[in-house]
Amino acid sequence: MSNFTSLLAEVRACRICAEQLPVEPRPVLQALPSARILIAAQAPGRKVHASGVPFDDASGERLRAWTGLSPEVFYDPARVALVPMGFCYPGTGPGGDFPPRPECAPKWRARLLAQLGSIELTLVIGSYAQAWHLAGRHPSLTGAVAAWRGYLPALVPLPHPSPRNNLWLKRNPWFETDLLPVLRARVAQALK
Repeated sequence: MSNFTSLLAEVRACRICAEQLPVEPRPVLQALPSARILIAAQAPGRKVHASGVPFDDASGERLRAWTGLSPEVFYDPARVALVPMGFCYPGTGPGGDFPPRPECAPKWRARLLAQLGSIELTLVIGSYAQAWHLAGRHPSLTGAVAAWRGYLPALVPLPHPSPRNNLWLKRNPWFETDLLPVLRARVAQALK
């Protein structure tokens, strides 16, 4: 555990991309080696940067609803690891937040994931996380999420729960009717 605590301290002190960020670096993640679920997402948004709490926004509310997790369980690092592709807020452009900084995942991801040996289920959220965790097997986010059955029981690819994706959810009603009930059951099973 002391190795993991040291690693988290290193991550939280990281300034590798400070000159490219619009604000002071503030790496946001939560994890302990005992976590059973890994939530691999994109990067913190502006509100999460301010609070320092992962998914402390409308996206988090929707993600907790999708998974059926209460805030108490969701924010328990002994059960749920929240490890995005980029740990710091990358800034916002005309189409929304910028992608995670490219320096972050190569520097930290393998070292962190190697310490999370109790993971039973990984939720792979958004195209940047899917490119890493699914090794580019799908040309689109929709293709990856539509192939969800092929990744069970270890992985579930998901769209980002941002309110910006309401149109995607409307165009893909199978997501709520077919995938979400299975997701909730798999999350509950992983936490047993």
